[in-house]
Amino acid sequence: MNFKSYRTLLLLFIGISITGTSCFKDLDTVPIDPDQITAATVYDDPTSYRKVLAKLYAGLAVSGQRGPDGQADIEGIDEGFGQYLRALWYHQELTTDEAVIAWNDQTIHDFHEQDWTASDVFIFAFYSRIFYQISICNEFLRETTEEKLNGRETDDALRTEVQGYRAEARFLRALSYYHALDNFRNVPFVTEADDVGAFFPEQISAADLFAFIETELTEVETQLPAPQQNEYGRADQGAAWMLLAKLYLNKEVYIGEAANTECLEYCNRLINAGYMLDADQKDLFGADNHESSEIIFSIPFDGNFTRTWGGTTFIVRAGIGGSMNAVADFGVESGWGGTRTTSALVNKFPAVASGQGGGFIVQAFDNDDTNYPEIYVPGNYVGWNPNNAPALASRDSNGVYQGYINFPSDTEFKITPERSFNGNFGDDGADGTLDDNGDNILVTEAGFYRLEVDLNALTYDLAKTTWGIIGSATAEGWDADTDMTYDEVENAWTIETFLSAGEMKFRANDEWTFNLGDDMGNSTLEQDGANIVIPANSNYRIKLFLAKPEFTYSIETTSTDMRATFHTDGQNLEIEDISQFTDGYGVIKFNNLTKSGSSGSSQVHVDTDFPMFRLADAYLMYAEAVLRGGTGGDLTTAIDLVNQIRFRAYGDPAGQVDANSLTLDFLLDERARELHWEAHRRQDLVRFGQFSDGNYLWPWKGGVAEGRTVPSTFDVFPIPSADLSANPNLKQNDGY
Repeated sequence: MNFKSYRTLLLLFIGISITGTSCFKDLDTVPIDPDQITAATVYDDPTSYRKVLAKLYAGLAVSGQRGPDGQADIEGIDEGFGQYLRALWYHQELTTDEAVIAWNDQTIHDFHEQDWTASDVFIFAFYSRIFYQISICNEFLRETTEEKLNGRETDDALRTEVQGYRAEARFLRALSYYHALDNFRNVPFVTEADDVGAFFPEQISAADLFAFIETELTEVETQLPAPQQNEYGRADQGAAWMLLAKLYLNKEVYIGEAANTECLEYCNRLINAGYMLDADQKDLFGADNHESSEIIFSIPFDGNFTRTWGGTTFIVRAGIGGSMNAVADFGVESGWGGTRTTSALVNKFPAVASGQGGGFIVQAFDNDDTNYPEIYVPGNYVGWNPNNAPALASRDSNGVYQGYINFPSDTEFKITPERSFNGNFGDDGADGTLDDNGDNILVTEAGFYRLEVDLNALTYDLAKTTWGIIGSATAEGWDADTDMTYDEVENAWTIETFLSAGEMKFRANDEWTFNLGDDMGNSTLEQDGANIVIPANSNYRIKLFLAKPEFTYSIETTSTDMRATFHTDGQNLEIEDISQFTDGYGVIKFNNLTKSGSSGSSQVHVDTDFPMFRLADAYLMYAEAVLRGGTGGDLTTAIDLVNQIRFRAYGDPAGQVDANSLTLDFLLDERARELHWEAHRRQDLVRFGQFSDGNYLWPWKGGVAEGRTVPSTFDVFPIPSADLSANPNLKQNDGY
């Protein structure tokens, strides 16, 4: 059972906010002012343990005691861009191919240009937020030791609850240290074992910090509730397993040792823990996404109770501008005209990049200008007007003419060499022999007829046809036809169907007498021609045009990757000026709308939770760890997991991959398609060696329109110069 008491955690945070604003400023001091509440008095109320725990979680969502701003946790840092999630998003997205921002706030453009320095204010804000979170987790752990509980004469029931809270606090501290490791590597290190007071923390190596995070998570995983058994928004074993899986997947980047087998161990646990992919991926990013069965750990937001100018309010509103309708399409009062994406991400969805929808595999051409000898078929179905009569063509210029005509019932017609009745032919005996100025030829039953006329022998053959497709690409293979339908408006036989990669032909009347293939691969058809190649599994719209002298066809994919959540109206694909919102496609992944289309509880601050960890990511990590040589997994399962994600993306098997196409390069692109704007991209590009000096470039990387490489120094952010100046124990990361 999954206890999704969504508002409980938010209300708990409000409770601790009311008790006082200085609870975490000097918690070892008994106040002189009797109205000031500190650790010496706050825990007199047994419910305060739960309230302070709520503050630890709320630190990921808000930046002070009174959202959206005022009474900030950290002085001197703007509460908007200094909010934890917004700062994380800046570092993981603005530095990559997935996002640019129009604003010119201080040094923000340095992120996409990858030329930041140790004095960057945004780097300092994130660094400070990480260590603020660590400090309040440490303080909670100090205040919940056995010694402290004994001193407060805590009863056994509360003591048991507090032990669970401690496990959650340790998880949250491990999460922040993980962000410190991923972004900064060698950082100052403090735990609850360190005394409160003025001292210079020692710098821990990446290897030792990795070991600390690993130990913390493996110790607390058994103390946390089983997957999906904690209140919504709180950590459980699934959250710990996911963080361990990510830690192991990136271990080689962090300390030069691969741990793909360990990653697979925890991916397997997650896959078997009862989480399920949501049926529709877009439900993961709306105002009621707390109902998701896929989200493993989230940062909850509520438009009334967790108000912030960061978080998902920033992600939603900063991405709205240009011709976007903020209220109708996003459920917010207005957009901020800031963030878009580059063509590099759009190009991972070829149908969007080409502007062709699904995209033509074969496109029919206009064949009105062919120069074949022609004869004509006037009759009562065209008002006996030879000028309106369809033509038959002698494609071999040998006196034998062929064509297809859709006749209504009780049709009468003749054959004329010219568009007049001079020298017309009929059939006096209805025996298939043409007679000069003979009787009208009769067609009593409506249908699509093949008419062949041999002027050498003065004979004709009339055969009613229905058409279909047949071949290894079709559902019935080469054993039976899949029927097409005649469209009188388009004057074409059409079908929309799923085809597998393979071959096909057009065939009439479920037999091989009349069959058409394409010898030249140029959309023109020949009797008994070559099989037509279908390149990939997909839904296709197929049209067969037989009413003109040159028989032709079109094949168009109708399957599209529905994760291509881009706003293109009024937007330029390529970015000439980053400061112009209309340069670059908008990303419409996140919104403040429920599944029913209603706005969240507020149109100023959104209800949409941020899915920090979700099952699809675990599926992709499993596949990557298998390809990187991890044991405890297999390629067949990896293919199946990836195909589950892609089946959801396409709504059909069109996107399915096999062992040949499931490569590491494919997975890097697939992670972008599935997880873009979810604060994973920088880490992924670093792990794949493509963030700084790899061979993958994107627009404006390195500050030039075409993109350029930068030194690998930028794979890690610098220790902020302010902290280096304050702490003589710290050494700057190489290259800064």
